[in-house]
Amino acid sequence: MEVILLEKVANLGDLGDRVKVKPGYGRNYLIPQGKAAPATPENIRRFEAQRAELERAQAEALAKAQARKEALEGQVITIPVKAGEEGRMFGSVGVADIARALTEAGHEVSRHEVRLPEGPFRTLGEFEVTLHLHTDVDATVKVHIVAE
Repeated sequence: MEVILLEKVANLGDLGDRVKVKPGYGRNYLIPQGKAAPATPENIRRFEAQRAELERAQAEALAKAQARKEALEGQVITIPVKAGEEGRMFGSVGVADIARALTEAGHEVSRHEVRLPEGPFRTLGEFEVTLHLHTDVDATVKVHIVAE
């Protein structure tokens, strides 16, 4: 299936690229999410007419993400949890907990922006967490997990 990308998609292409994807990926993810349109002659003409508007919207989204990165970069948040005597936590600290702590600190972050490649934290300590704010923008914050 050939599609026209309506925004930059990681590991696939930039705005306006015509790429071949598997039919299921195109039908079930790219098209419903508004990230692509089928590469029909009519859609190609429609895309070329809207190209400047889409590029402007993408530039605004990138600028907004850069501003959020500057505000978030270097932030340190503390998350108190219940823990045993040896520093083992009862439960874990996951993406929802980190997103909630950042939102309470005044930074609007959704849980799908928090990246924990090794899974939730299960011990007390200091960790660096990556926030994926845009396809091209990642921010790093420090998370201190302390016993209550």
